[in-house]
Amino acid sequence: MDCYTLNTKRFAGLVWIFRVTGFLCSLLSLGFGIILANSKYWCLWEFDSNVVQLIYIGLWEAYYHWEFNFSGTETIILVHSPVNSTWTISPEFQCARNLILLEMLIKPVVVIFSSAALRVSIIKASVPEIQIVCYKCSVLILILSSLCTIISVTWNHVVDLYGNTTLDFPPTFPVKKEALIKKHNT
Repeated sequence: MDCYTLNTKRFAGLVWIFRVTGFLCSLLSLGFGIILANSKYWCLWEFDSNVVQLIYIGLWEAYYHWEFNFSGTETIILVHSPVNSTWTISPEFQCARNLILLEMLIKPVVVIFSSAALRVSIIKASVPEIQIVCYKCSVLILILSSLCTIISVTWNHVVDLYGNTTLDFPPTFPVKKEALIKKHNT
């Protein structure tokens, strides 16, 4: 029995490293999820047009450089266009948006559960099962949110790779989809 308590004391600092690392990983996962949701590189399309050559399509906004002649001077403006109801949005693109939105809504729950587990270990609660339940809930929710991310990114990539997307621009867009030369892998 004395040997067991000696080993437990020796690895007590190591346990704290794992606890804090788990909490930091959940924060990092939330940060990467925010970066992914705000990414403007879900689709990168190249066009045969003098006005717009490249369009960067994100989940909620499209970006492009609009070239036009203003009083004899060639002018280039960065334009942000929301991807809203005026666009013809494909079901797979809408599914990717919904899955990323779901992932962004449940990632804070992961952070809450992992911080609760860390807090329970700090106060040395008399019921250690609470900490175990918090860690298990955190892991299960993190797995669910990771599946949402993997499915949305993979599905978008496969559909964009095989060219089956039905994403179409609004009528007022400066370039038509018929001028599409190439869909770049992003």
